[in-house]
Amino acid sequence: MKQIEVQIMGQGYVLGCPEGGETRLSEAVGKVDQAMCKIRDAGKIKARDRIAVLAALNLAFDLTDRPATSLDSTDEGSYNTDLHQLLQRMDAVLARDNQLI
Repeated sequence: MKQIEVQIMGQGYVLGCPEGGETRLSEAVGKVDQAMCKIRDAGKIKARDRIAVLAALNLAFDLTDRPATSLDSTDEGSYNTDLHQLLQRMDAVLARDNQLI
């Protein structure tokens, strides 16, 4: 596994990347960076962790808009389970913080 250095919202991160996955990782980093910068630039939220949670929710929500025809029935079930688990984890984090989005 390769180690790749990336920048998200001006902060450097070293990420593990499987061989041949550099392009996909770069695209993912770009989407996360864009989503986080958009929230930060709106000026309502300053804390990096809150920005990250909101960006993750926005990206996950956008994924639910993709057409079901691009998934076969097995993948769709797995995708829905993964999305549900992600949302449950985010709810748990937000509940501990006593903050609502």
